[in-house]
Formats: sequence, structure tokens, C-alpha cells
Amino acid sequence: MDIIPFRFTQTTGASEIDEFQKELAATEFCSVTDDHIQENKSFNYTIFAPSGKEKRDKAIILLHGLNERTWEKYLTWAEYLANSTGKPVILFPIAFHMNRTPGSWCNPRTVLPWVGRRKKEINDLANSTFANTTLSSRLSVNPLRFYASGRESVYNLWQLVYEIKNGNHPLFKEDTSINLFAYSIGALLSQVLLLSNPAEMFNDTRLFMFCGGSIFSQMNGNARDIMDQEAFDSLQRYYRQDFLESRSLPTSFKNDFLEQAFKAMIRSDVLQEYRESFFDKACNRIRAISLKKDVVMPTEGIIKALGKVSDKVLEEIDFPFQYSHQIPFPFRSKTNQPLVNQAFNNVFSKAAASL
Repeated sequence: MDIIPFRFTQTTGASEIDEFQKELAATEFCSVTDDHIQENKSFNYTIFAPSGKEKRDKAIILLHGLNERTWEKYLTWAEYLANSTGKPVILFPIAFHMNRTPGSWCNPRTVLPWVGRRKKEINDLANSTFANTTLSSRLSVNPLRFYASGRESVYNLWQLVYEIKNGNHPLFKEDTSINLFAYSIGALLSQVLLLSNPAEMFNDTRLFMFCGGSIFSQMNGNARDIMDQEAFDSLQRYYRQDFLESRSLPTSFKNDFLEQAFKAMIRSDVLQEYRESFFDKACNRIRAISLKKDVVMPTEGIIKALGKVSDKVLEEIDFPFQYSHQIPFPFRSKTNQPLVNQAFNNVFSKAAASL
């Protein structure tokens, strides 16, 4: 297995993204607006590739969950998929996640004072921690950041896939086929990407979703390692009401195919025919596994997103050990490790077969 870093500098949609981000109010712990955060514009991503020097004609993009700073839990996922499929796996970070933020945002000396301050400012604040204060604060100041970052991530994936398919990537041949493995919020990003289908580059893309794919209104991100109660409540309130009614949106906001695709994923009754007809047509190239005890991305929410094809696309499973959405395979606990390995192999053998 070769593990290779590559550099990405965003160009597709860059000026639009900058204009959008300039209108989002800065936070107290970060005095500049989002368009000035260079780490988010230019960054490294990693590819796990089965050894061999020839250019490849197939690839899998792996997308992670919300509020993540490390790829640790995904390394075995990428290795398994690369070994089982023989395809390189691209670990691509979502905007303002992983290595796409200033280092101070995850430095305890910098962040801990803001944890205490936020708890003082908001009475009875639940689930406020060092791990989620940065994201919670940014979303509380302006919930529109969630959409802005998602839109930026779609542009980034559009650029990456265009570079690969046009033969401009050193690892891949022209017209390389690209599939997606998406976990948690990465599944929502993937659904928006396939629904919007920029430049028709994703006509044949296969998607495997794990612990993800729920309609937005059914998600529950109120967790110590995702976001606190106040941020989650403001996020749900904003998107289920103001965003859908186009209230208090910036002047740079565009009413276009990306916005339509995202709006279709907010509530099951919004753009329902558009969303469900897409999944009906694409059901042969989409598969999903949900976990019975997952409260962040519940099975019910995934069924509402997929519609009537959920019986064909979705499988709910349960594990015979304690797990959570955030830690589906608890390899560091006292859990029976052979059972954990068996569960992991069960999920990822199905993913590999689909991709």
C-alpha cells in the first residue's frame, strides 16, 4: 500500500465562495472572516493506493463526519477498501474540517477559555465541550456557515473530479471512474453532489453510505463531540424555516442547482418529488447501512430521505456490543474485539462489493 499526500488549492467557484464568506460575521476567537482563512483554501489530502506505478482508471473518494480533526478512525477503512477493491481511496477533507483550519482552533490553551465563556453566556448549556466549542460558536454566530461550507466542499469535489477525469492528476488516467464512500455528514454532502450533478460528472458514480443519508430535519448533532445544544437548536431552526423561506440571506447568495439540491435534503416534504424521483432512478448505484442504535443519523431519517426505494437501498443492522454513531467500531474499549472485527468486516465487505 502506498500512502501518498497531494496538494489541493481551490480554484473552482473560488471567487463566489470568497464573496459568500465575506458576509458571514467573524467570531470572537477568530477575528478574520472565513475568506481570509488560508488553511481552508490550500491544503493536503491523502490517497491510499495499492502499490504499482501505472496510472489508475478507478478511484473511491472517502468523506468523513461533522466536526472531525483527525483521520485516525478512517485509516483502517481506507486500507480495507483499497485492498478489497484494488482502487485508490482518496481521503478528502470537508471545508473547515480536519487540516483545513488554523491550528489554534484545536489548541487547548486557545479554546478552553472560550468553553467557559460560552457556558457563562448561555444558561443551562448542554453538551458544551472543548471538542465542539469552535464549531458550536461558529454556527451560533451564523448558521449559514453550515451551507456555505457544504457548498464550498461541493465545489472542491467538482474541481478534484474534473482534474482527475481530464487526466490532470498524476495518479489517474483520463476518464477515471469515481465512486463515493460517505460516512455521517459526508453522506449528506454526497447526496447533494449526486442530486446537483455539476457538469454531469457524476452520472455513473456509485455511492455507499454508512451511518448517514438522513434527511436534515431528522439528524441529531447535539453531542459532546459534534456540537452543543444551543448550536444544534439554532441550526435546525434556521434551516427548517429562514433558509427555506430565503430570509436573511446574503446578497451574494445564488438560487441555483446546488441550493435546490440542498433544500431537497432539509425536510421530507420539500421538493419531495424531485428528491425521490432521483433516488428512484439512481437506486441501482446507491447502497446504505444504518445502525439500529444510531441517534445522530437515525434509520427513520434515511428512509424519509430515500423514499420508497429505501427497502432496496438501505439495510439497518445492529452490533452485539456497545457502540455509537461516532465510534461504531470501539477498538480501544474492553469490548470483545473479535466481535468488533467481525462487525467491521461485515460492513466493509458490503461497501467494497458496492464500490
